[in-house]
Order: sequence, then structure tokens, then C-alpha cells
Amino acid sequence: MTGSCRQLRSRLGLWLGALCLPAAIAGCGGGDKGPPRVKIGGAVWDVDIALNDAQRLRGLAGRAYLDESVGMLFMYPKAGPRAYCMRDCLIPLDIAFIDSDLRIVNIYTMVAEPDRRGRVTYSSRGDAQYVLEVSAGGFGRNGVVEGAKVVFLGNIPPATKAEAGP
Repeated sequence: MTGSCRQLRSRLGLWLGALCLPAAIAGCGGGDKGPPRVKIGGAVWDVDIALNDAQRLRGLAGRAYLDESVGMLFMYPKAGPRAYCMRDCLIPLDIAFIDSDLRIVNIYTMVAEPDRRGRVTYSSRGDAQYVLEVSAGGFGRNGVVEGAKVVFLGNIPPATKAEAGP
């Protein structure tokens, strides 16, 4: 290889590295321009994001249908004990509590209550920074289990953008 070829190859490597570095730094979302998605194993869900108490309280309440490829990701700035209920929910949902290392702490299938009061509470068995809700049976159909690694894809903001809350 001639000197000019080596020099060109070296410059090309530096240029490509400079292009790839921001994507590598972006890590779990934020930098990607695609729609927000959550991947667990081979399954991917398009998600709505809940970053504050009003969005978390509303959640998936009132929806009469939820496509199998859609869910909601609830985010908190720090991990802590979390508890959810089915207040005003019309359909059953799967819920996964996810820790700050993006591992599933525990999973439940939550049932819609006839009076829609949300009397039954589903709690994390450890600290959770994220909570993912999908259509009931979605985790089972896709082989998602406790301890599984979660990957954020697309335009998911960093957890530091979330407001603290219960």
C-alpha cells in the first residue's frame, strides 16, 4: 500500500469514526430520529411516553383497544418503588417494571375492574425507573420474562427529562 493510500484510509477511518461517535454516545434513545420504541428479545413495541404525573395518571385509561405492537413507557428520573392500578382502564394490560439497568424486575397481567376504580394495586418487587404497559398477553406471546434486557430505540428522551413522581 502506498503512503497516499494509507493516508486516505486513515482519514476515512477518522471521518467515519466522527460520524459514528454521536450515535454511540446517544446510547439508549434520544439521538435516534425514529419513533419511540421498546425492544425486548425479538419483540418491538411503538410506545407513547409518559414523563410527568398528568401523563402517568392518564396512561392508557379510556382506550377500548390497544394494538399488539403498541404500548406506553412511563419514565422517572430515578429508580424507586412503583405501584400502578387500572383506574378507568377498559382493557386488560401487561405491565413490566424495569430497573435503571434496563432489566425487567417483574411482570403482571392487570385485569380491567368492572367498576373501573383501580382498587387492585400492582407493585414493583424492587426499584424501577421505567414501567412498560402493553396489551394483555403481549409479553407471554413474545417470550418476555423477568430479568430480560430492555432496549430503547428511536426518539426516547433521557430519564433525566422525566419529572419526579409517585
